[in-house]
Amino acid sequence: MKILLNGALGKMGQALTEEAKKDPSLSFAAFADVGYTSTDGTHFAKMPSSDVGADVIVDFSHHSAIFDIAEYAKKYSLPTVICTTGHTEEETKCIEELAKCVPVFFSANMSMGIALTVELAKRSAAVLPDADIEIIEKHHSAKLDSPSGTALMLANAIRGVRKGLTLMLGRNGRHVREKDEIGIHAVRAGSIVGEHEVILATKHEIITISHSASSRSVFADGAINAAKWLCGKDAGMYTMQNLVND
Repeated sequence: MKILLNGALGKMGQALTEEAKKDPSLSFAAFADVGYTSTDGTHFAKMPSSDVGADVIVDFSHHSAIFDIAEYAKKYSLPTVICTTGHTEEETKCIEELAKCVPVFFSANMSMGIALTVELAKRSAAVLPDADIEIIEKHHSAKLDSPSGTALMLANAIRGVRKGLTLMLGRNGRHVREKDEIGIHAVRAGSIVGEHEVILATKHEIITISHSASSRSVFADGAINAAKWLCGKDAGMYTMQNLVND
């Protein structure tokens, strides 16, 4: 399988490149990133303008790149794995339109462990319908979006089984917590790779579901697994839950 990697110079792009070297079935058709100043047939400063012979696109760049990615994916009918977060409403619509033409794997977190964490959180929220639910997420100080896409993914999954819950981003002031809230609290410090904790608290007990990533390799492995799984699928939108449940 030949990968067209967008965002190749970023930390995640570099992690994916290193992980792919361990798999003889993988190779790179081309690399793209704004840091490249010239094109040599394999390295591009933006999405290529011609066919590079890729089997799949993996994007670890910036959410604003989706328009160029979608144009290229449609033109060459390429499955696309989108690993970026923080998309605007217009960018999200672009992804949805792309999924009508090619298979798209779109997940706020590429970790298989996070996919399991989501399932556990959903199950717990359904079994404990009266529990107060809070989410705490921690990331490195350079992360742009807050709250994290993963925290929102967890919250929205819980809302799928607990209808009527609303998001409370952070907490301040002097007022009693409302029963229909999911609190999300973001921490940005140092070089934290990624930590997520879901707290479900009733009057008599507390359940905590947590996930910690110790290395970016876990996300790179997840993206590679997603790319392999996606190739050959029909056009449509796929998530880590689809992969885990397949």
